[in-house]
Amino acid sequence: MTLTKADLIQKVYRQHDLTKTQATEVVEAFLGIAKRSLQEGEDLLLSGFGKFNVKQKNSRRGRNPQTGAELLLAPRKVITFKPSGILRNRINGAE
Repeated sequence: MTLTKADLIQKVYRQHDLTKTQATEVVEAFLGIAKRSLQEGEDLLLSGFGKFNVKQKNSRRGRNPQTGAELLLAPRKVITFKPSGILRNRINGAE
């Protein structure tokens, strides 16, 4: 099962004394801050959850799988996630 943004808003609404509008604003504000930070190349560290990193990938040689033709893949940025030890232990059932 996937947790969607709508599900997250619903959970915030139910667990806190907020209106649905307020819960939506809280979730949207957090996601907006997170997106801007990552777009600016900043890491995002959420204690007890994990760390999102922006990494630069260099250009590299690749191959078109359909034709077999070689091509040059452009440099790009990727986002990686490393869970915290606390989260990893909870997922694995070792609290």
